[in-house]
Formats: sequence, C-alpha cells, structure tokens
Amino acid sequence: MKISQNVRHWAAKKALTTPVIGSYANDKLVDLHTKIFLGKADESRRDEREAHLDDFFDATMDTYVAALQAGYPEAEAREITHIQANFDFFNHGWAEMMEIPADELEEHYRRYESFFSEHGITIDDPLGEFRPAAGIREAPATPDALEDGEFENAVAGFADDVYVDDGETIIQGENAVEPSPDEVDVSAAPGLDDDEDATAD
Repeated sequence: MKISQNVRHWAAKKALTTPVIGSYANDKLVDLHTKIFLGKADESRRDEREAHLDDFFDATMDTYVAALQAGYPEAEAREITHIQANFDFFNHGWAEMMEIPADELEEHYRRYESFFSEHGITIDDPLGEFRPAAGIREAPATPDALEDGEFENAVAGFADDVYVDDGETIIQGENAVEPSPDEVDVSAAPGLDDDEDATAD
C-alpha cells in the first residue's frame, strides 16, 4: 500500500506517546479511522460495522506504539497497523474497504514477519496479543464481496517497500528523516486539529 507522510503523522506519533493527551489522541484517531473506512463501505453496511471498527482500531493503536518502541520508523509502524486492518477486512470479506489486493496480503505479512510473529499476529488473527482481554465487538461478514474480487479502493504494487509522500517526492520509508519531538506540534495530529478532510493513511 502507499503510505503518505506529512507533519500530521509526526504529530499523531507525538500525541499518542505523550502522557495525559495520549488517551485523548487515541480516541480521536480511532474515531477518524472508523469514519474514513466506513466511508468506503456500502451505506447499508456502515452501522453494523462501526462498533467492530472502533474496537479494532483502538487495539491497533497499541500495535502502533509497540512498533515504535521496537524501533520501527513512524511510516512503517503505521503501515503495520494498516496491514492488520486489511487482514481483518479480508477475513470479513469487506473487499471494498481493503487498501491492498487480497493476493498481496502474504507479501505484506512477510515484510514485517518478525514483528508479527513476535506478537502472534497472523492473517487469520490480525490482532494477536493486542486483542483486548474482553475481545472486540463482531460484525457480519460479506464473503460474496470477496469472491467477486472487487477491490475498488485497493492499490496494487506497493508490497516491496514503504512509500512515503512528503508532499513532493516519494521515498523509501527507511530513508525518511524523522523530525525531533520538539519540532512537532501535537495539535496538528489528525483528529486534534478539527480537520475533517484528514486521511487515515
């Protein structure tokens, strides 16, 4: 998948890892991701998926922080969570919400296999050890959509590396230079600046 990179993502990283505002930022980012991905679903399916997505994205915020703590750059930590989401969408047959085609799921898993294996994450179990003890609320599957092979929001061909869009150029994630924390304003984080046009990638 193609991962964008700009000041909003650096701000989200700082917000999630800052005491006091971290919990607030977490909730706002969960709301934002749920809204964006529900927007890709058929209107008749949105209500039945909302609670599941809220719970799922809340759990992936823990994955994101764990990946950062493990030394992954921000773009890669974020891509890990998006891969988790695509595993979940695939398992539910939510083809229209997937960002990558089904035949690239294995490639994306292999790119982060060491992290996924360490935390028990698989295509069949997208959350692994990050699954809350109380579980997450479930939603109906739509396997027919998966069988139809319609992945209208998926972008193929990005399984080889993390692609980072800094506004002008596309560079490999591992070569991206992250700003120091004191250079980032947390108020610019998605969900914290009231920008309703923010995107989740």
